[in-house]
Parts: sequence; C-alpha cells; structure tokens
Amino acid sequence: MTTETVVKTAQCEIRSALNPRRAEGASVNDVAVHTEARITVEQELSDLLASHDRLVNASVRERVELAERCIEGVMQNATEWVDESCRAKGIADGSPCRAEEILSGPIVTVRFLRLLIQSLESIGRVGVPTLPSRVRTGTNGQLQIPVMPVKGLFDPIIFINFRAQTWMQSHVTHENLHENLATSYKDSHRDQSGIALILGAGNVSGIPVTDALSKIFIDNQRVLLKMHPVNEYLGPIFERSFAPLIENGFMKIVYGGADVGAAAINHDAVDAVHITGAIESHDAIVWGQTSDERERRKRDNYPILKKPISSELGNVSPWAIVPGKYSTRQLRFQAENVAASLVNNAAFNCVGTRVILTWKHWPQREQFLAHLQQVLDQTPTRNAYYPGAVERFFRFTGNSDAQSNGELPWTLIRDVNADDSPQFLEEESFASVSAEIPLDASSEQEFLSHAVDFMNDRLWGTLCAALTVAPSFRRRTANKQLWDQCLTRLRYGSIGINHWPGLLFAVVSSPWGGFPGSPLADVQSGTGWVHNSYMLDGAEKTVLEGPIVVLPKPIWMPTHKDPEPIAWSLLRLYHRPSLWNMNVLTTLAITKGLT
Repeated sequence: MTTETVVKTAQCEIRSALNPRRAEGASVNDVAVHTEARITVEQELSDLLASHDRLVNASVRERVELAERCIEGVMQNATEWVDESCRAKGIADGSPCRAEEILSGPIVTVRFLRLLIQSLESIGRVGVPTLPSRVRTGTNGQLQIPVMPVKGLFDPIIFINFRAQTWMQSHVTHENLHENLATSYKDSHRDQSGIALILGAGNVSGIPVTDALSKIFIDNQRVLLKMHPVNEYLGPIFERSFAPLIENGFMKIVYGGADVGAAAINHDAVDAVHITGAIESHDAIVWGQTSDERERRKRDNYPILKKPISSELGNVSPWAIVPGKYSTRQLRFQAENVAASLVNNAAFNCVGTRVILTWKHWPQREQFLAHLQQVLDQTPTRNAYYPGAVERFFRFTGNSDAQSNGELPWTLIRDVNADDSPQFLEEESFASVSAEIPLDASSEQEFLSHAVDFMNDRLWGTLCAALTVAPSFRRRTANKQLWDQCLTRLRYGSIGINHWPGLLFAVVSSPWGGFPGSPLADVQSGTGWVHNSYMLDGAEKTVLEGPIVVLPKPIWMPTHKDPEPIAWSLLRLYHRPSLWNMNVLTTLAITKGLT
C-alpha cells in the first residue's frame, strides 16, 4: 500500500467515523484524528492482521518457546529498564527505591512468563492448567481455587505462610470447573482471536507488558500496545525485550497522544479495547468527551464505543484495622505495612491505601497511628513525577506550599469525618495523602461489620481492600462466622488480610481487576481480568492472607536498608529457577533483612 493510498484510506475512515456524531451537532474538529497518527496505526495494524492464522494455529510448544525467548529478552534489557525508570522518576543511584522498579518491572514480567509457561505445559499434557493444590469449597458454597503459593517458583520458601485463593462465582462448581479453565484454548474458541488495543498505564512499568502478555497468551488475541506519554521512554526497551512477539506479528507498539489513541480505538481492525488508567479516560472513550454528553448517553444507554472494553481504573483503596489486642511488635509491623502501601512508587499507585478505617474506641488506636506517622516521618520524600500530583495534593489537603524541590510530603490526615469530607471517599487522590477515618461502634465485632459496609457502600471503586486482624480476634469461636460472612460480603476484586493487596498484583498468579458486575455506566474500578495465569473463567475475587509479622523484613518495606541486591537475586531465580539461586536469595534476604 502506498503512502498516498494510506492517506486517502485514513481520510475516508475519519469521515466515516464522524458521520454519526455530525448528526448530533459535533464539529469535525471535535473528533478529527490527525492523518499522521492514523497512518502510524494503520501500518502497525497491517502486520497484526496478517498474523491471525499464525497465532490461532501456534502449538502449545511454540507458545512456550515464545515465552522463554521473551524471558531472555527481558533479562538482556533488565538493567536498562530499571535504570531508565529510575532516571525518569528521579530515583538516585544507591536509593532503596530502586528495588521497587526491579520488582514492578522485570520481576513481575519474568514471573508472569514463568507462570504462563507452567500453565501452557500443563495444557499440552492434560488440556487445562494444573492448580497448585486441592480446590476447596468455602463456608458460603463458593469454590476457592488456590493460586499461591506456586511450588515451581519456590513460593513456599519466598512467601512463607502466605496463601491466596481465588473465589469463583456461584455458577462455577466442582463438576464444571474444567470447562471454566483456559476456555480460549478449547477448540470451540480457538478461532475467535482478534486484535486488542491496550492503552498502557504510565505509572508502573510492568502494567502495560503484563496486560499485553495476558491478552496474547491467555485470551489468544494479538495486541496493539499504545504507550502512555509518561513512560513511553520504555517503548524501545519493550520492543527489544519482546522482539519474538513483535517479529511474529503478535504485538506492535505505538506512541503518541490522544490522537493516536483515538485513531486506534476507531479503527475497524481493532476488535476490543483494554485500558489501565483513570475512570475519566474510560468514560471519555465509552460515553463522550463532555460531561453533558456522557450523562445523556448513560441515561439513554447509548455509548459511543461499540466494541468490548475491559479496564482497570483505580480505587479509593481502604485498609481496615480490626480492633483487638496486638503486641507492640505486631502493631509496629502492621503500621509499617500500611506505610509501605502509602509510599510505594511515590504514592502513584491505584492500589495505594487512601483511607484507613479504625475503631473510634480502640485502646491501641493512638499507638498504632503514632507508629504509622513515625514511619512516614522517617521515609524520605520522593519526586512527584506523575502529572497533576501537586494540584491533586492541594485539592485534598488545602496545602498549597507543600511542594519542595519537586517533592511532596507523606501526609496522613487523622480524625476525618466522612460526612464532612466526601472527597476522600469519592475520588482517588493519586498523590501522597491518606485519610484516617474512625468509625463508631459498640464492639470490635460491630466495627468489623460496619467497616465492611463502609468499604462497600461509601468508597468509590471495587479493585482492592485490606484488613489487619489480630490473631486473638480470629481465634475466638464466636467471631469465626462473622469473619467468614464479612469476607463473603466484601465487593472487591482483591482482598489482603494483614498485607497490602498490591502483593496480589505482583505475584500475577491470580486474576487482577475490579469486582465483577459493575454496569458500564458506573464501571467503578473496571471490568475484566488480566494476569490470571491459571486462566480461570468466572472468578469473583482473590483473598490473600499472610502472617501478621514477617521476618526477615520484606523488601517492599520502606525501612529496608538495602533491598536492591535481594531484588536482583529474585529476578535471577525467576530467570533460572534452581536450588542454587534459591539459596543465594535466602542468604541475602536473611543477611540484609535482619539488619
């Protein structure tokens, strides 16, 4: 196809896309897509279109080999990947924060590829992925699928006494479970491969590539990945790391602003869209650019976008501290645990804790909050690299003079009255500010029930929630039924018990996304799943549980003095799983985690 032909084709398609909106009074300039952007998208999509049969007919063995080659590609580029991420985020050489970029970039990606290989090899042997251990039925009758620990990756040693179970929706039973595993690999679905546009996230480097790998290896779709302008510097690194997928026409990467995104969204060759980003971006794509248009279209159930869209759109992430008798050691560890969720990635995380729920009459409340504030005071501030952070910080705190040298302070606002401060409940701050909201209740048990209602009904989002619970509370027979009922009632896609739900994002074995069932007009944290390396269909949520105190100190804790060597050692283990690499990692973790 000549350049002249491409230009004419793009112009015709632009005019065609405009016709429905012209009838509604929109001007050409409102929705016109730059011809240059259209040509860029057209060129990349042509390769993806040509690879349909190649992906559909790829054997399990060929897919395993592709994943293995991608692991090697990531390892060859991991140092540059981390260095460039740190440079862009203002993380200095030698900073403990460098470990975050290793964990959330190369480590997450290589671990995911290893898990995909395990599932693919199992599909090749028995037709479905092999689950880590026996499936059980919960007290509410739902199947609970074990997704962690993963034995082949030494999880029982790395994550001692951690476990995660994905709760399936009620229609999934022991009898039909195999029908709900790896459905895209079943003969009746294999030819349904299409092209998925991924609008990549700009905050965490592992998100766009694990989203892409999910679509290719789990959903059997080819991927057009549009890099976010904030981290598009990673694009060339991704092109080298995932060259096997790009060369086969299974993935292409494009760059640019909203014009490129619009060109891809509106292209006939794109069958589905996936976005990790803000709810405002999602609604602009689905319902229109202006608030009036969005409201009208939602009311009429007439979206602009006629294609399927999946999404992960953030959360006002809560962490409830269930009252009880905690030892000083337990209280300190949990305070630092919450702090880790506040400061990770300079607070630019959709899973960062935004609301801390405490019992107003809890005798240890002041002690816990003092420990938390102490950790925040001791944690160096970070470069506020994400656009709009200063404005959002001011909107939530009223402090216009907080920024210093491009950094914002860690800010915990205590004793917030939920009725007087709706902004903390209804909008994700996406900045270094969190609110502590004390709830009134007559007992510890009533607090737990009220906290679940508050998280479900008062806070925006359905992505993740956390609860810290004292062992003494869980041991009481009278509390067991209440606890099970509360976990059942929580409407979040990921739930952490005693730990940050961000760990479920990092282990990438469970489905990741919002609680299912939100309508498109009020999609909350989004719809659909990524990661999900056991290829589960019909998931409802995943519950992660770990010890109330962990030793040696985990490398995601903000007070860890030297986590970077441990992070590189963990990456080498996932690159080459072996007892030798496990021994090296264990020695490092103990030596540096006890200092």
